Amino acid sequence: MSKRGEQLAVPPAEFRSYYGRAVLKPPVWDWRVAAYLFAGGLSGGSALLAAGADLTDRPALRRTTRVGSLVSIAAGMVLLLADLGRPERFHHLLRVAKPSSPMSVGTWILMAYGPGAGLAAVAEVMPPTVRATRVGQALAWSARPSGLAAAALAPAVASYSAVLLSHTAVPAWHEAHPHLPFVFTGSAAASAGGLGMALTPVGQAGPARRLAVAGAVLEAGASRLLERRLGLVAEAYTTGRAHRLRAWAEYLTIGGVLGTVAFGRNRGAAAACGVALLTGSALQRFGVFEAGVESTRDPKYVVIPQRQRLDAGRPARGDDRTPQFPRVVAAARTARGAAARLVARGSERLLSGRQ
Repeated sequence: MSKRGEQLAVPPAEFRSYYGRAVLKPPVWDWRVAAYLFAGGLSGGSALLAAGADLTDRPALRRTTRVGSLVSIAAGMVLLLADLGRPERFHHLLRVAKPSSPMSVGTWILMAYGPGAGLAAVAEVMPPTVRATRVGQALAWSARPSGLAAAALAPAVASYSAVLLSHTAVPAWHEAHPHLPFVFTGSAAASAGGLGMALTPVGQAGPARRLAVAGAVLEAGASRLLERRLGLVAEAYTTGRAHRLRAWAEYLTIGGVLGTVAFGRNRGAAAACGVALLTGSALQRFGVFEAGVESTRDPKYVVIPQRQRLDAGRPARGDDRTPQFPRVVAAARTARGAAARLVARGSERLLSGRQ
């Protein structure tokens, strides 16, 4: 403090990156990955709804959702392969099974899910001439177990992409890892219910309406909670293009829910609400994707949270080596060690026998 009372304290330091450059490179993915996120969620939710329609004898809803499940997962796989750059190398992902890798786990989930969803959908669209043959009868018989097998994996199909995003270094995705699976699962349920409402007579679309309302409530609640819990990184979701996309997603989703509750038994209103829910789900995925891209362009989303973690005595991201699935990883390591010991013992016996 000087004689005249001026305060000479040094102002608080502000974060800076090297010459203002971004700390992280933006993701190389483009809009096709965002569209794949939506298609995968729609397929998973539709498979689950199709199984319920099958067990409760709603053939129109079952047909709509089974076919929708196959079409959406096929479209998603095409979009994903097109974005890989070298799609002919996709089969390389099947050469290993790594429980600690969300990408490896997700690949095997899709491979296990696809045949069941495909057989169930093919059984719905078979011409009568094919259905009368032995092959057609076998396909028709396998439709229910195939659909149930796909439904068992449907929650994982709808939510694994959220785990995949949150395991990247992208701040807006990584920091949202406690909330993204709920956002994606709710979005998947809302879109599947919307598809059923839009393409099924109202007399059989009751489960679709209930699933749509439940999914939309979960999506909207988890999305709002995400914005409140992320601190500084929440700005990536609440500003710019990501905010506009997610705002429209919320308007359409809430509007679709209110319309479903009030006018869901009117065929025209049900179809309009279903389209609104589908569109809102798609915009939600694109908004989350855009927020992640934007968070890599501004270094403050990387530098400030890291400093806050270090000041609080918590490890930085790269120092936290805890696996995502600790029990699965431990079991896999135990099995691998046992197999290695068996191979070693067999080799020793073989060598001793030759001597």
